Amino acid sequence: MRLLIGLVAGYVLGTRAGRARYEQISKATKAVATSPATRKVLQASRQKLSDTLNTRPKLEPMKPIDEQTILVPQDQLKRK
Repeated sequence: MRLLIGLVAGYVLGTRAGRARYEQISKATKAVATSPATRKVLQASRQKLSDTLNTRPKLEPMKPIDEQTILVPQDQLKRK
C-alpha cells in the first residue's frame, strides 16, 4: 500500500516538475522499494500482523525428558 502511495505521489510530483524530475523520483522510489532493508521491514511487519491476528494459541516448545520419552501437545492426544 505504501509503495502504491509512493508511486502516485511520485507521478503527481513528477508531472508538475517535469519529466526529468519525475524520472528522478521514480528511480528513488524503485530503489527504496527493491531495497533488502525494505523487504526485511515488510516481512517483519507482515509476520507481526499475522501473529497478532492469529486466533490459535501459541504452543510452548517442549524438551525431551530422555531419549525414549515422546512429548505430544495435549490437543494432539487421541481421546478414547
